[in-house]
This record gives sequence, C-alpha cells and structure tokens, in this order.
Amino acid sequence: MRGWGLWLLICALAGVIVLAFIWPQGMVAPGPVIPAHSAIAENCFACHAPLRGVSAQRCIACHKLTDIGIRTTKGVPVKSSGTRIAFHQALSEANCMACHSDHTGPLLLKTARSSFAHSLLRPDLRRQCAACHRAPATPFHAQAGSNCAACHSQAAWQPATFDHTRFFALTGPHKAACTTCHIGENTSRYTCFGCHEHQPDQIRAKHAEEGIQNIGNCAACHRSGSGEGAEGREGGGGGARSD
Repeated sequence: MRGWGLWLLICALAGVIVLAFIWPQGMVAPGPVIPAHSAIAENCFACHAPLRGVSAQRCIACHKLTDIGIRTTKGVPVKSSGTRIAFHQALSEANCMACHSDHTGPLLLKTARSSFAHSLLRPDLRRQCAACHRAPATPFHAQAGSNCAACHSQAAWQPATFDHTRFFALTGPHKAACTTCHIGENTSRYTCFGCHEHQPDQIRAKHAEEGIQNIGNCAACHRSGSGEGAEGREGGGGGARSD
C-alpha cells in the first residue's frame, strides 16, 4: 500500500510540473501581464529562461537600452510628457527586475518589489541629479541651484532636510516658517526686523557704541539668536545678508 501511495505522489508531482509548462498562466503566473505585453502573454519564455527566472537579456532583446524613453520597440519616437527622462542609458548594468514587474498581482508581489536604487547608475553619474530629476518650479528651488544634496538624499526623495544650523540655529522662538525671515521665499536674503521690536537705526546706534559698524548680517554674530552672542564675530557666518 505504501508503494502505491508513493507512486501516486510521484504522479501528482509530475502532473503539476507538466501543467506548469503547459498552462503556466494558471499554475505559476502571479497575475496577468501589463497591457503593453498582452501580445506575448501566452509566451512565458519571451521573458523567462527555463528554471532560471526572468532574464534581463531577453528584456533588452526587445527593449534596447539606447532607445528606452526615447523610442518605442517599433522605433517610433516617444512623445515627451514634460517629465519623462531617459536615464536607462546610464545604468551600470541591465537589471530590469530591480524596478519592473510585468505581472500586475498579487498585492504581496507589488509591496515586495524594490524601487529604483541610485546604486544602479554608473558611479560618475550618481551625483548629477539634474540628469534625471527636474526641480519643482518654486522660488526656493530656483535659488537652490544644482546642490540637491543639501536637502535630499539618494535613499529617499522625501523627507527632505536642510541643515540650517550652518547659517543660523533655529532654536526657541526661531523655529518659524521660512517666510517669516525669508520674505517672498527669497532665501538669498533674510530679515530679523519683522519680529523684533528694535528698528535698524536704533540697532546701528547701539552697535556703534560697541565699535561695531557693519550690521548688515545679523547671523554673522548672533548664530542662534539666544542672547547677545558673539559667536562668529571673528569668522563671520551665513552667506545671506539681512534687510
């Protein structure tokens, strides 16, 4: 009886394996392919190498790296949407599955799929953010220039952080909105007189008594605004000038 049971188990396993090759869409496929690949939905080996999984070489047999984002697989120029940027040509290696999955389900597969990693780019291009990213059309980003690393990291676009302590420590009541000091989001200038009761002429007279003539840059001496503070008098600080 045990012999018959073993043979039944072997036959069942063999049947499953045969069905997986004959009807892979129903047996092993994690879900339907994306609409763009509907023409090869029945041809698993167009993308998968037998017993080895998806092969990037089979992907680039149709999707030439030199054309991705520029032309379709039929050679038709891709209409730019204004945000589409061709960067596949700068990848250090062809690793399509690092970002893409042609199957639309199940949900577990979607959440487990990796997002784009900057380590896939050639080392000489990883710091050239503008080659792939376009800065938002805001006054702040217009003034920030190409120094994306001052706020953003390659690990994640958000949250973005800015080390304001390099210019002025936002301590106590100075934890305020940017526009409180940078009027009109103009980060190249700042003002302290929007909140403090003293007026420019009074401040100039007070500083003149101490032998301080140039008060155009408050943060050069008052690096935290925590008191009289003389930090930075010798070395200066903060590239911006107050109003």
